[in-house]
Amino acid sequence: MNLAQLVISLTHREVSGRYRGSTFGLLWSLLNPLLMLAVYTFVFGVVMKSRWTMPDQQSATHSTGEFAVILFCGLIVFQFFSEVISQAPALIVGNANYVKKIVFPIQILPIVSAGTALFHAAVSLLVLLVFAYVVFGNIPLTVILAPLVFAPLVILVLGIAWALASIGVYFRDMSQIVAPLVTATMFLSPVFFQRASLPTWLQPWLSLNPLAIPVENFRNVVLFGVQPNWMALGSYSIVAIVVMFLGYQFFQKTRRGFADVL
Repeated sequence: MNLAQLVISLTHREVSGRYRGSTFGLLWSLLNPLLMLAVYTFVFGVVMKSRWTMPDQQSATHSTGEFAVILFCGLIVFQFFSEVISQAPALIVGNANYVKKIVFPIQILPIVSAGTALFHAAVSLLVLLVFAYVVFGNIPLTVILAPLVFAPLVILVLGIAWALASIGVYFRDMSQIVAPLVTATMFLSPVFFQRASLPTWLQPWLSLNPLAIPVENFRNVVLFGVQPNWMALGSYSIVAIVVMFLGYQFFQKTRRGFADVL
């Protein structure tokens, strides 16, 4: 079995095993984001009356249903990021038996984690497209660019996951540190607000958030029918590739001591 087949097999086992024994099974991969969406929509859309200025509008005037769809689109990106990053520090520790097997390529564990998160993101995207069609009346052709927009985030997250997985072996508190950082990343990203709503001097700094560019471009191509910001996406891709390379190299250099620590 080659590495690709092993990754697919482990990803399938992870997805099916997560819901094994539950009444609703794989349906939970759909119910979880919908329940989260309902809570956030109520808080931000109904209680706080947040609104969104869409590309073809001059003011933020639209229904709560439209806001919910826009919000859900951003949450899909965040959920992928959150699922992989939150699990990364405990990946090796939680699979210590694999470390003892010399022939097992433990470097694929973050890839399996990302594959599982991608499955959940794909399910959520299908639900989003149904809701978008009902609310907006159409699905833009630019939706075919969604994988292209999402790919740099996957690359970046893999690099971070390799680094965190390695650090988590030697520093077990890393999981406790990552959890609040992931939450902060969500609230400091344009999931709940637009870049234009920030003070002018602060808007460029938003791009330092690893979710900002993917969320904005994903929302543009999936909902608004707007071409992604190719320059921003290109710069983000370069950074993502560098992070992935450095994260992988760090993992490979530090993995030699895993067996001794575990």
